[in-house]
Amino acid sequence: MIQYENLKTLNRPFEEKLRNKFDLFIAKGWYILGDEVALFEKEFAEYHNEQHVVGVANGLDALILSLKCCNFQPGEEVIVPSNTYIATILSILHCGLTPILVEPDPKTYNLDPAKINAAITPKTVAIMVVHLYGLCCEMDPILEIAAEHGLKVIEDCAQAHGAKYKNKLAGTFGDFGAFSFYPTKNLGALGDAGAVICKNEADSHQIRQLRNYGSEKKYHNSIVGYNSRLDELQASFLRVKLPHLDEINNHKRSLASIYHQGLKDDFIKPTVDPDFHHVYHIFNILHPKRDQLKQYLLDHGIGTEIHYPVAPQNQAALKNHLTHFEYPISSQIHLHTLSLPCSFAHSKEDVQRVVEVLNKFNP
Repeated sequence: MIQYENLKTLNRPFEEKLRNKFDLFIAKGWYILGDEVALFEKEFAEYHNEQHVVGVANGLDALILSLKCCNFQPGEEVIVPSNTYIATILSILHCGLTPILVEPDPKTYNLDPAKINAAITPKTVAIMVVHLYGLCCEMDPILEIAAEHGLKVIEDCAQAHGAKYKNKLAGTFGDFGAFSFYPTKNLGALGDAGAVICKNEADSHQIRQLRNYGSEKKYHNSIVGYNSRLDELQASFLRVKLPHLDEINNHKRSLASIYHQGLKDDFIKPTVDPDFHHVYHIFNILHPKRDQLKQYLLDHGIGTEIHYPVAPQNQAALKNHLTHFEYPISSQIHLHTLSLPCSFAHSKEDVQRVVEVLNKFNP
């Protein structure tokens, strides 16, 4: 069986160092906001050639605290892609803001810059871009629109660790870069974890307060905050894996190359463009008989996933929070998308087998 993902296999190369980190963690007896968090923040900042990184509890909190840091007013609007994972939209709702869904470019699945202006109103305060599947958004025109209208730009980088647009890393374009280190991510912890890249010291300082009950001095709380601290143990595990992020990404890119070169044109594959350094957190294809194809692969011992089976406008949780429900491009993506095995745990032989089976699909 070729599983879609096997986290035990994925983390096997790091096991000895991870165990050593755990032993040191136990021996040290410092469990919250210690040296490991501070060092990971420093190293993650250096990887991005940035100065300010704040570790938080998870990717959703990274988005929420970024929005909170902007001090927007209730009811103001944030533009967000219509095909994103629900967490992106939830962050907007949790801040008392209104999500305005804009359709993606069908070639990239990312927010279509050509459709943004039509969605801007006097209430618009920010654009929340999502670098979906590991492909950066087309940031130049998005940044131009944001500058023209005085909008904040918040990047959801949950799937884009190490991804680049015109040789610039995801998370370094906007006012904030929000990351998740959920275990399946290209840079994954062994539990929930997240971080925010901030562009200035003032925002970094505020998010540090927000993540820790609004406090910078114990028992002295200057603002209304949260409990959203990056776990010390997870930070230590991320420090083990961060030096290998480029290796992980390059492996996934090599697997993606096999798919690109070997799969028949029956399947719509991810776009390839020299301006974009895709890191293939997810390698997705589109096919009109997606469900039949998924079962066919399973019958041949190949696991797949769907990212995502339910479009945001069809989620029960959002039925009272969206202005309208007609998003045809998003709907087509959600109906036809299928994610293929493309993990650090997979071999080239695994992917060649998937290609061989896929090319024999004859519905």
